[in-house]
Parts: sequence; C-alpha cells; structure tokens
Amino acid sequence: MTAKTDATPANDRELVLTRLIDAPREKVFKAWTDAELLKQWFAPLPWTTPVVEVDVRPGGSSMFVMRDPDGNDYPNKGVYLEVVENEKLVFTDAFTEAWQPSEKPFFTGVLTFEDEGGKTRYTARARHWTKEDRDAHEKMGFHEGWGQCTDQLEALLKKI
Repeated sequence: MTAKTDATPANDRELVLTRLIDAPREKVFKAWTDAELLKQWFAPLPWTTPVVEVDVRPGGSSMFVMRDPDGNDYPNKGVYLEVVENEKLVFTDAFTEAWQPSEKPFFTGVLTFEDEGGKTRYTARARHWTKEDRDAHEKMGFHEGWGQCTDQLEALLKKI
C-alpha cells in the first residue's frame, strides 16, 4: 500500500478532488487512458464526450470534445507532460500538440492513483496559472462536475 496523498491545495491557484474508488488502480488508470472508456464517463451527464483522441505518452497530444445538451461542442486540446503507468498522469492545455502554445492556457492536471487496500485513492489536482482562473474553474463547478464524473467513472468500472 502506498502512502496517502495530502489532498490539501498547494497554493491559492490549485483545486483538489480526492476520492477512494472501489476498483484497482490499473482499472482506474485504464479508464483515463483508453479513448473508448473516456467517452463513457468523462463529461458530467447530460453532457457527453463524443470525440476523444489520446496519445498517452510524455509529449503526446489529447483532444476531448465535450457536448452540451443543446448540441454545442467544446473542444479541449492538450498534451501529456508525465505518464507513470497506473500511478500518475500530468497533462496541460498550455500546448495543443507538438508543443504548439495554446491561445490561453487554463490549467495543468495532475492525477495520482494510489493503492489503498485493493481500492484506489484517486486525487485530481487542477493547477491554474492565475488565481482568477482558479476561481473561474471553481465557479464553473469544478468540485461538482469532477465529482459527478468520478461517480460515473466508478459506476463504469463496476461494469468492466
């Protein structure tokens, strides 16, 4: 068993969500790295994620299209900065692909997956460039949305 992650924000630009998921970390990691699985849980319902493209390796690009109930699409491009299989994913929207800077970086995500008695201590950290971006993300419903998605993730993991 690995040590429990401190889920306290590192500073006033970070948001943190931590949960104990009833699934081994290999399955949780796979659900974060397999495009077909991501499509099934990544957006808080009734939103969907019809397009997911991932190249899960440091420097690899990602593309998620989230669709609202009215059919409006919200594309999100980024790159992976660090990938440690079954342990950690770090990604950012500061770059879109091949290290091309984005128009406006919003945050870097740091996900950790720690074994806790056959379950997974899942911690998601959203690190923002500014306190204003952090506040905007919180007002968008970071805790509620990421919490709902984590519930959807856990429900999916019980089926696979």
